[in-house]
Amino acid sequence: MERSIDQNNPLKSLEDWEDFVVSRYPEENVQSAKEREDYRNYDNPARDTVREFYRLNHTYQTFDFVRAKEKEYLGLNRKEMSIWEAAEFLNNLVDDSDPDIDLSQLQHLLQTSESIRADGHPDWFVLTGFIHDLGKILCLFGEPQWAVVGDTFPVGCRYSDKIVYPEFFQHNPDSQNEQYQKKLGVYEEGCGLKNVHLSWGHDEYLYHVVKDYLPEPALYMIRYHSFYPAHREGEYDYLMDDHDRDMFKWVNKFNPYDLYSKSPEPPNAEKLRPYYEDLIAKYFPAKVRF
Repeated sequence: MERSIDQNNPLKSLEDWEDFVVSRYPEENVQSAKEREDYRNYDNPARDTVREFYRLNHTYQTFDFVRAKEKEYLGLNRKEMSIWEAAEFLNNLVDDSDPDIDLSQLQHLLQTSESIRADGHPDWFVLTGFIHDLGKILCLFGEPQWAVVGDTFPVGCRYSDKIVYPEFFQHNPDSQNEQYQKKLGVYEEGCGLKNVHLSWGHDEYLYHVVKDYLPEPALYMIRYHSFYPAHREGEYDYLMDDHDRDMFKWVNKFNPYDLYSKSPEPPNAEKLRPYYEDLIAKYFPAKVRF
């Protein structure tokens, strides 16, 4: 008999799925497997928990669910605050289960952005690293984790077997919809990702929050950094246009900073705050709608 799980809290923390992603998608030339093991060392990895997270995600992320969430949230009428305030608001989500690093969400953002900054990338790239996970405030608006984090994938067309735990799609009502299980589904070949609905989560939400303020490469990084079936597995190319393919080089450039920037030494948020507030002011107004 299937065990009962609280659908609002299938993971011990938002970083359980990120740890799973690190192990699933090792990055060549970033650090060795041994170093990665030392870096994210769980005595008892919550693999069952992560599997349960994806079971819920793949069961409930239907085409109709995604369209309903787009309608509910993309009016951006939940809260108005500065980008730094949003990062501090997100900081209410602290990973209490990580045995190696007492890492808050704000520290993760700063470690990502500081790694990008150290490599001499443009300031908009640094800012993208700092804000890329702000969409996780959806959890603080009451959304369950399976509707906020995790690998994203197109809805309304056939599921790729390269999506993590594809067997769980058998529980999704869309798997019984003949139209949705055709290769193209409701889309046209080469329609471009801007016309494709991905499973609902923090990427798509934040993209709409910031789309009027940042360069297009930054927007691609934000919107598709969880779309692992495409940027890591090469799936769904038939839905992309040539512009998507060109822009995905930025998504691939961003990904290692997101996954491998964490370290036991937390950044000094107060010391870094003036730099980031100046950087934020260069690109954003004083208040942004969420």
